[in-house]
Order: sequence, then structure tokens, then C-alpha cells
Amino acid sequence: MKALHINGNDLTLEAVREVAAERRPVLLDPDAREAVNRARAVVDALVANNKVSYAITTGVGKLSDVRIAGDQIRELQVNLVRSHAVGVGEPLSVAETRAMMLLRANSLSRGYSGVRAAIIDTLCEMLNHSVTPMVPSQGSVGASGDLAPLAHLALALIGEGECLDEKGARIPSAEALKKAGVKPLVLEAKEAVSLINGTQGMLAVGILALLAAETLADTADVIGAMTLDALRGTDVAFDQRIHQARPHAGQLKTAENLRRMLEGSQIRESHRDCDRVQDAYSLRCMPQVHGAVRDTLAHCREVMETETNSAVDNPLVFLIPAHVGTSDLARPEQSSAADEGDILSGGNFHGQPVAFALDFLAIALSALAGISERRLERLVNPALSEGLPPFLAPGAGLNSGFMMPQVTAAALVSENKVLAHPASVDSITTSGNKEDYVSMGMGASMKLKRVVENTRNAMAIEAMAAAQALDFLAPLKTSKRLQQAHAAIRSVCPTMDKDRVMYQDFARISELIASGKVAEAVR
Repeated sequence: MKALHINGNDLTLEAVREVAAERRPVLLDPDAREAVNRARAVVDALVANNKVSYAITTGVGKLSDVRIAGDQIRELQVNLVRSHAVGVGEPLSVAETRAMMLLRANSLSRGYSGVRAAIIDTLCEMLNHSVTPMVPSQGSVGASGDLAPLAHLALALIGEGECLDEKGARIPSAEALKKAGVKPLVLEAKEAVSLINGTQGMLAVGILALLAAETLADTADVIGAMTLDALRGTDVAFDQRIHQARPHAGQLKTAENLRRMLEGSQIRESHRDCDRVQDAYSLRCMPQVHGAVRDTLAHCREVMETETNSAVDNPLVFLIPAHVGTSDLARPEQSSAADEGDILSGGNFHGQPVAFALDFLAIALSALAGISERRLERLVNPALSEGLPPFLAPGAGLNSGFMMPQVTAAALVSENKVLAHPASVDSITTSGNKEDYVSMGMGASMKLKRVVENTRNAMAIEAMAAAQALDFLAPLKTSKRLQQAHAAIRSVCPTMDKDRVMYQDFARISELIASGKVAEAVR
């Protein structure tokens, strides 16, 4: 793939996925390199003049009032990385870690962090040579950034800690760097805090979850339409006039999708003149529920796109051209050729904007899974399934069919309800009460990751059941688009003509959904 040139301003979420999952190469943009070098010169001048600045010539957190002598600055960098690499739990996946590395490099590329370009170059080299730090998933409270996860990333840059090889096994970072031909870094002033201070842990997990969730939203429209057709539902509720009267963007989009998905269905035409006026909410209100999920996804995408191209460490370097403030009569020799700058301490590392979005996304996906399970119940329950065999079982009684898959879906949906409790409403004081209100964004991202998996699996069960139900309605055919989705499901899961072990079917359909092949029917 063509190399991605990062500059801190225009990185897309799709490009994050390409680097994380498809190993797209990454390079620092030449213009961004110039901005990085100019900001670094400000830091070097501050150190040379022995001025006081947080985390450059002082300790961090509660120890910010402790001065650090010039000959101790390199030692401070190593100590900060080592002391903050305190994560526990299962490591982030390779894709999540690669996303985190790219996001950290992109943020540093904005030229506000005061690091050397070598820091960004080394991150790019590690990405391009598939050197993946081992980053434990637990240990961040989401303010002062994701300190522990990012410190494990930084630990690998200096040749310490562990990395993951191609098989996921842990190997010493020094060995991984040597094998890839990447030279370990010796960190200079401010570089440790710039590497460990930011929201890239929660953001990396969140972006990959958001992209997966966007695929789920499209897939839900497809599977929901399959279920509605199999239950001989009506498409009247998706009439454009209804939705233009309440024009939420997501609602309009889902209604349009459902109209397209059902167009030309023989099943629909077979009962168009029946006496039933309207369907249950789980069928009739798909535009309102799926659409609200879409609107939530759009909001979360906006938040994450902004965060992706933001400077989120502390302190930040702001360049001030030397001639600013001088009179028009100032002689040229009175102005320095170099830029001066302010180094300002603030709180851009705080993860609250991202944490809120992550929690909101988990809530929305819980609704997507919940309405899917209710549709599944209507497919399998003989009191609700409009003449379909009980539990979609050939020879019901001897065969149990989809009786237990509905139980599994119910378990997944109920677990989502617990996981949808927001992490971002919590806080706990850290660092001697200096860091006294935190976002818990990393916890929100890890919960969201589980919600995405649960939702995909619940939808996989509905997809298998809907395909089975459509089979029972032959020779009547559903629409061409839904036939395409049905064929995709049947490519990994044959019709059930008697009871069989189904967990592998669910896994294969879940993978099919993740690949986007079911959603292709609507796209």
C-alpha cells in the first residue's frame, strides 16, 4: 500500500485501521518534520538556560515542585518510563497496539510536544517493521492520559520491556528491535512525558470498536429486514413520508435501507392485502432504534476524529515568531532568525471527551443487540412467529431447533446491559491528590470492546435464524438484496434439517458479519 504521511492534522479513522490491521507503511510528513524541529528548539533553549518548566526540569504529578538538574535530565526520562510501566492484565491486541503507536506518532507530529523528530521516526520504523510492544490493557484511569499503557509502548522504544512476535509470543524488546534493525532510543528532555501523556490507549481501542460498530449498524438493517420478511411483516412503517416528519439523519438512512432491502420481495407481495395493520416495535421501529444508533455512531466518530488529530500531552510548546510585538521601525538585527515559544502546562491529556463517547457507543450497541434478540424471539416463539415451525425446528419436539440459541442471545444482551453502565461517571483520586478527577476512559474502551463482540454474536444468531426462517417460506423468494445476504450466510452455514451443534456456525457468521459481507447487501 502507498505510505501514509502523517502530519497531525488529517489522519482518518480508516487510515488508522489500514495501519493497524493491514500494515500500511507510515512516514513523517516533511512539513510536519519542520514544525517538530522548531518546537524542539524551544525545549533545547529552555534546558540550556536552566529555566523551570513542568516535566522538563521538574518531576511530574505531585513531584512537580522538585527541580531536576541538567545532568539528571536523561536519567529522569528513563525513570519516568520505567516507573509508569505498571500495567497488568491481558495485553492489547496487535491491531490495537499498532493503532496506539500510530495515534501517538500522529499527535507528536503536530509540533506542539517538543520532541525530536527521531521519536516519531522510530515509532514509524517500528510500525513498518512490525515491532509491536506488549501493552497490558489495565492500569489507566484515563487522565494524565493512558499513562501505564503508553509507558509500556515507550519502554519498547528504549529497548526495555517486551514485544509481541508474529505469533503473539512475548520476546524482549531489545531482541525485537535488533531483529528489525531498529535502534533503541536514548530519550532527551521532555520526551518521556510526551510519550506517556495522552489518550491514545482508549482512543486506539475506541476507534477500532467504532469502525466495527459502523459495520454492525449496516448489518443490523440487513438482518432486521430478513427477519421482518420471514415474519411476513409490512414495509408500510418505512414509508419515506413518515420519516421526513421526524427527520433524524440516522432514522432517514435506516428507513431508506429497509425500503431498498425489501423491494421486490415475493414474500411481501404474498400477504400485501392481509388484515394485519402493524407489526411489533422490534420490527416496526427499526428506523427509530437503528437510526438512533447511527446518530450516536456519527457523534462518536466526530469526537474520535477530533481527538485523533489533537495535541494531548503536557506541557505543550507554542511558537512565537521573534518579531511579533516589535515596532515597524525595528531594525532587522533586533529580530532573531529563530522562533521563540511559550511552554504551557494544561490538561489536554484528560480523556473525558473520549470517555463519554465510548460509554455512549456502548449504550447504543446494547440497544442494537437488544432489539435483535427481540426479533429473534419472534422468529422462534410459536405464539409470535406467524406460522413458522416452533423454534424453527424441522420435526419440532424431536428437534429443539433454535430454542437454546435464543437463550444465548438473551445472555449476551443482559451482559451488555451491565457493561453499558458508564465508566465515565466514576473518578478516583491519584498522585497524592494532584490528579483528583479522572475520566476512566480506558475502562470504558475495554467494556466497549466486549459489547461489540456480544452484539456481533447476538446478531449472528438472529442472522442464522432469519436465514432458516426464509428457507421455510420457499418457493416464495425474498428480495434480490436479501437473497444476496442469505447466500452469504449460507456460504458459511448450511440449513438445519435436524438438530446439530451450532456454536461453530455462530462463530463463522460472526466473522462474516465482521468482514462486512452481510452489510454489502445494503451498501
